Amino acid sequence: MTPAPQAPRTTPVVLGFGDVRLSALLAQPATAPTAVVVAVHGGGMRAGYFDSRARAGQSLLTIGAQLGYTVLAVDRPGYGLSRDRFPRGLALTEQARLLHRALASFARAHDTGAGFFVVGHSNGGKLALALAGHAPPSRLIGVDVSGVGTRPAVAAGDLPGPAGHGDWRRHWGALRLYPPDAFRFGRGLIAPVPAAEAEEAPHWPRTYPRLAARIRVPVRFTFAEQERWWLHDEAAVTHLLRPLTAPRVEVDHLPDAGHNISLGWAARTYHLRVLAFLEECLLAHDAAPAVSARRHLIVTKSPETHTRKENVS
Repeated sequence: MTPAPQAPRTTPVVLGFGDVRLSALLAQPATAPTAVVVAVHGGGMRAGYFDSRARAGQSLLTIGAQLGYTVLAVDRPGYGLSRDRFPRGLALTEQARLLHRALASFARAHDTGAGFFVVGHSNGGKLALALAGHAPPSRLIGVDVSGVGTRPAVAAGDLPGPAGHGDWRRHWGALRLYPPDAFRFGRGLIAPVPAAEAEEAPHWPRTYPRLAARIRVPVRFTFAEQERWWLHDEAAVTHLLRPLTAPRVEVDHLPDAGHNISLGWAARTYHLRVLAFLEECLLAHDAAPAVSARRHLIVTKSPETHTRKENVS
C-alpha cells in the first residue's frame, strides 16, 4: 500500500533587507513552483491567519504548496518581528514600499516561477491593492482580496484601533461558521493594531479610488455572506468597481462565511477559489497575452449565484 503523501511543512522565515526584518511563514512545493502566493493578514492578526490548523485542509499555505505554489504569509510592518522597529506601524504607502522590497529580496534567493500573486484580508487587502497601485513587484500576476470594501457598515469610531479590536461579532459573524477549535487557535494570532494603521483607516474610502485607477493587473474581491465591516449590496459593489480599469475584475459573495473567512468552515472553499483565480490569470496570459492586456472583463457573482459579465475590448 502506497503511503499517503505528507502535507507540506510550514516554516517560520525572516525577510531581511537593509535594517528591516519581517517575520513570515513559508510553505514550498516538492518541485519548482508555478508561482509565489503572497498572503498578507488583516488588522489585529498575524501571518498565521492563513495557516489555520483547526481542521485539516483549511490552510492556504498547505493547499497552495500541495498544488505547486510557494506560499509566503508575511507579518505586515508593525506586526511580529518588526513591531519593535515600527511600534506605531506604518502608513499604507510605506507598508507597500517595504513589502515591495521584501519580495524583491525573496526573489533573489528563491525560484518565483511565473511571479507573485498577492492575497490580502481586510487591512491586508488594502495593502495588496496599494502594492498593485503604487509599486507593483516585477511579474505581479494579480491580486485577490477579501473583507475590503469602500462603503463602511460602521461609524469611523467603531473601527478596530489601539484601544481595542472593535466589535468581535463583526470579525466573526455567527459562531456556527467556525470550527470549535478556530477560537482557541485564533487567540494565538491576535496582535495590537498599530496606531498609524488605525489613524489611517477612516481615510480608506477616499484613498481607494486613486489606487484603483492605477491597478493594471487582474483583481478579485470576495465578500463573506456575513461580512459586517463593509456594505456589499449591489450599490456598494457598483461603487467599488467604478474607479477600476484593471484588465479583469471579479466580485464573489461566499456563502456560510464571516469576515474571518480563512479561519472558518469556508476556508478551504475560499482558498481553492483564490487559487482558481490565479490559474485563470495564468491561463489568460499564456493563451492570449495580447487580448488579455487590453480587455476589461468584470464578473460579479451575487449571493443568489447570479453572474453578470461585461467584456469591453
